[in-house]
Amino acid sequence: MATAQQIAGGIQGRIGLIKMSSWRIGLTHDLNERYKYWKDTQKEYVGAWVYWQANSLADAQAVEAHFIRQGMKGGTGGDLSAYRPVYVYIF
Repeated sequence: MATAQQIAGGIQGRIGLIKMSSWRIGLTHDLNERYKYWKDTQKEYVGAWVYWQANSLADAQAVEAHFIRQGMKGGTGGDLSAYRPVYVYIF
């Protein structure tokens, strides 16, 4: 598991100098379902898919909101539980 700072640092390291708007960020409890949704249903290229397990839902939401404010694609919201593992993913 990772803190909000660790996840944000990992994201920054992953995206490097690529435009923020070229990336999408999201949260999920089920990585396989989200991956299949973006790849098969939405026909998105997910070759750069990477994820982190957050220490808490609050940490994950803070990271997501931060990167959306910076211009990354995504949307806050969803029906996530604070009592289940939560993952932050980007692609």
